[in-house]
Amino acid sequence: MFWNILLIVAGLGVLCSTVFLGLAIVAAWRFRARRFDLTDERLPGISVLKPLHGYENGLDVNLESFFQQGYERFEIIFGARNQNDPALTVVDELRNKYPHVPVKVVLSGEPSYANAKVYSLEHMIAEADYEYLVISDSDVRVGANYLAEVTRPLMSRDVGMVTCLYRGLPTGSLWSRLEALGMSVEMTSGVVIADMLEGTNFALGPTMATRKDCLDRIGGIGVLGGYCADDFVLGRKIHDAGYRVLFSHYIIDHVVVNTSFRESFRHQVRWMRSTRYSRPAGHLGTGLTFAMPFALLGFLSALGSGDDTGFVVFAVGACNRFLQAIAIGWGVVRDPRVKWHWWLYPAHDLIGFAAWCKSFTGPAIVWRGQLYKLELGGKMQPLHQVEEEPVMAGSSYRSSSPIAVQAEPDIRD
Repeated sequence: MFWNILLIVAGLGVLCSTVFLGLAIVAAWRFRARRFDLTDERLPGISVLKPLHGYENGLDVNLESFFQQGYERFEIIFGARNQNDPALTVVDELRNKYPHVPVKVVLSGEPSYANAKVYSLEHMIAEADYEYLVISDSDVRVGANYLAEVTRPLMSRDVGMVTCLYRGLPTGSLWSRLEALGMSVEMTSGVVIADMLEGTNFALGPTMATRKDCLDRIGGIGVLGGYCADDFVLGRKIHDAGYRVLFSHYIIDHVVVNTSFRESFRHQVRWMRSTRYSRPAGHLGTGLTFAMPFALLGFLSALGSGDDTGFVVFAVGACNRFLQAIAIGWGVVRDPRVKWHWWLYPAHDLIGFAAWCKSFTGPAIVWRGQLYKLELGGKMQPLHQVEEEPVMAGSSYRSSSPIAVQAEPDIRD
């Protein structure tokens, strides 16, 4: 009886994940077939906003890709808490290498918001020369046509936000490869399905292109200061303000900086836990989208009962994940590594399920060396500092440029 119950649970779980796969394939086809009416008007000036926090693997190459844009008018604004941030040494080197690119450095000081990134962005936007803004994380790598691609849809005044899908770019280790596969396949699957079923009413943090008038309409970027998933909330607020939110066809590279299992798993748990508090119903249903945990139950039932049906369930579950990796990882985001590593995706599926289970064990996350407590609705409260590994020992920043802005300290009641 026990083995029969285990087989039934396994079969239902694999069935649910197969339905999810079918939805993902339909949503992928719909995404690839989508076309936008784009204006031929001259593209506007753009302020690219880059919040920084320490040195990370590949930072120099990531930032340099933004200096190499084939775009007529743009500036890059880098934000850090203080002049000792080692990432600013990289900025100095790139500024000297590309003197024709206008650069500003904004030092915001210690944050007054729970979300330090939002606090930094608020000061950076105040220094931006252009109405059109592209907010991009430091672990993003792009091609020379990136700014033109993500900005053109914003020329329609009813469009308030353009965001991008991304593929994971590993940095060497097995754990980095597995996390990168998750970005290309698992993340993309969920996003295109949500876009198909609910419409685009959210954004993804690696790229958020918008305008100052859109931010003014929602009360400014500071309204996101208490939220963990600021990208999701920003897209939702701009959508609720009456603007359209669009996905660009441009796919960016998201560099995976976590090289150990501990770092990678902690990052995935943080993301899962943030989703749990931002979208609790959707996060609960995520558990039924995994195939391999149920496939393993089928395998165990076959070993225990001698019924080969369990082996069939296991094979279907594994093939399910192979097909998802190829159809989404290659079919949508064109991740070239999927063509060689598709067979690894079932392992990520198991790790993703473990991270999903772990997300229910408490409300705490660690982000940038700070411990936070998450609250329903996606808000977070800082608790205390935790020990953080040094990002670049012995490095500090001293600006060689006159364009460095020290933000005035906030005085609040």
